[in-house]
Amino acid sequence: MSSPSKADRKAVLDLGAWGFNIVTSVGIIIVNKALMQTHGFTFATTLTGLHFATTTLMTIMFRWLGYIQPSQLPFSEIVKFVIFANFSIVGMNVSLMWNSVGFYQIAKLSMIPVSCFLEIVLDKVRYSRDTKLSILLVLFGVGVCTVTDVSVNTKGFIAAFVAVWSTALQQYYVHYLQRKYNIGSFNLLGRTAPVQAASLLVVGPFMDYWLTSKRVDAYDYTSIALFFLILSCTIAIGTNLSQFICIGRFSAVTFQVLGHMKTILVLILGFTFFGKEGLNWHVVLGMIIAICGMVWYGNASSKPGGKERWTPPVSDAKPQDLDKLLHSNEPNDKV
Repeated sequence: MSSPSKADRKAVLDLGAWGFNIVTSVGIIIVNKALMQTHGFTFATTLTGLHFATTTLMTIMFRWLGYIQPSQLPFSEIVKFVIFANFSIVGMNVSLMWNSVGFYQIAKLSMIPVSCFLEIVLDKVRYSRDTKLSILLVLFGVGVCTVTDVSVNTKGFIAAFVAVWSTALQQYYVHYLQRKYNIGSFNLLGRTAPVQAASLLVVGPFMDYWLTSKRVDAYDYTSIALFFLILSCTIAIGTNLSQFICIGRFSAVTFQVLGHMKTILVLILGFTFFGKEGLNWHVVLGMIIAICGMVWYGNASSKPGGKERWTPPVSDAKPQDLDKLLHSNEPNDKV
């Protein structure tokens, strides 16, 4: 009786984690779109630094309240994680600037096969045929409804390559660190957020000036722009935390596959609130295909053998062990 209730509790927690991530991720996209497009705050790297600075304040408060315990995570591991994460952020921003929107979307889709490759090579994960086909169906569906014009150049390809691999490594590392050091999402975020905030706030203004030719200190900080800036930073706390929770509970691949539900929701909300320009039959068809693929992936990966870590077969018993076993089966002369 206890095992079904435990499974039900896990299912509820999993659903809650995904719901938390979807709501905060979609919310921050909408708020950032208003902040950048309507109010002209185009300093994406600096904004991400402010997000992690706000998250750092949250982790400090949680540590003071006793929800975050001291951990034995080496500083060298934190540095490696922050390097992957920062290259991911900067790479994505540069990729969007140097590539067409179509190629940028293709680069984002390629994170799933890269994440699969990392899990296969580093974690010895094996996928069933249905799991692989469901991933391909998700990629195809999202590609149909998001990829339009596709043009590529050398520097844009390099930027996309760096962005894809650093993002996949960063997400893999979240799961890896939690598993290796038995550290929770709060603790890991509490250790990495301060270093990431400091590094992005130092590099961000220079990177944004290079990308936009505008200085963040010269921006006209109106009251409405400050409202959206504070709102973005507040929602980012939930986005950062929910990402760590989801990857820790599942894996980077599952996070990427089911995470495309956010892409579908952003498209739907965009058509609802910002007009139906660009909405056509192949966009709707792509959404339906992607959602079917996500449902299929969830079902296929949860089955035995759908997605599991491969362990080498137990070696045969040693000759001396067999000899002992044979002798132990012999009749004993003593009564």
